[in-house]
Amino acid sequence: MAYPQCLRDNLMQYGVRPTGNIQWDQAMLRLLKQRKKEEANAFITVGPIIKKAEDERTRAKLAMPDLSDPSVFSAHMAILEYVANNIILAPQRRKFEIDENNSEVIRFLMYYFNNCELAEQVFPKRGYKLHKNILLQGGVGVGKTMLMQIFSEYLKRTNNPRYFFNVSVTQMVNYYSINNNIDRFLYNEREGKGFQGCPVNLCLNDIGVDNRPFYGIDTLTIVHDFLHARNEIWACSEYDRRFAHLTTNLTNEQLEKKFGQKDEYGRIIDRFKTYNVIPLSGKSRR
Repeated sequence: MAYPQCLRDNLMQYGVRPTGNIQWDQAMLRLLKQRKKEEANAFITVGPIIKKAEDERTRAKLAMPDLSDPSVFSAHMAILEYVANNIILAPQRRKFEIDENNSEVIRFLMYYFNNCELAEQVFPKRGYKLHKNILLQGGVGVGKTMLMQIFSEYLKRTNNPRYFFNVSVTQMVNYYSINNNIDRFLYNEREGKGFQGCPVNLCLNDIGVDNRPFYGIDTLTIVHDFLHARNEIWACSEYDRRFAHLTTNLTNEQLEKKFGQKDEYGRIIDRFKTYNVIPLSGKSRR
């Protein structure tokens, strides 16, 4: 029996070369057709899910200004400086200083908080990523907390979805002493509905500096709990992440020593891998 040309053509459509054995090739063609049908059915099922994910990605991108445009970047820098000088520093009668110690950090943070991919090019050798949290690190008075306060106010006034609240370890411990939990800084279940919490973006300032018992409360243990829980919250969704930024006076070695005291498995130290650890240099600005 001559080999059917139609069988040969059908196999070639699937990228399969005929073997010359008619029975074998007919069985292979049936298998290929069945597989294509199953893939089509699978796409019908997952297609809407894929489209929803893509729509979420598009909406997230459209919610941010395009800072790759130099004119847009300049406009937002002007807003940032206005916020710094007229809102954050006005009561202190100080001016916001941008110099060699903070200019590149500010540029990175401007791109980062507006979810602009150019952020990852500011310090290319450090491996900073848009999806990670921020850990601003530096000596006393170099302007870590002030910088996060300025960006928080800037994000609020530009209706940016990455807007975050600034809180201190002391505030969190005070809340714990009254409520016997730190839910307000974690899942925020009181603001949610049913079993669904309502966590918010925030920045916890000056972690690891003071571990003196506060009314019998070990502050380091509370910060441990905070970091564990906030890592879970951060990891929940790619498109609707809830960030927990940090500032600290401690070096990497000091952080590892401090948080390794009560963490024999090294889980907290591992959590810091989800942070862009950004050193801020210079003398005290106070």
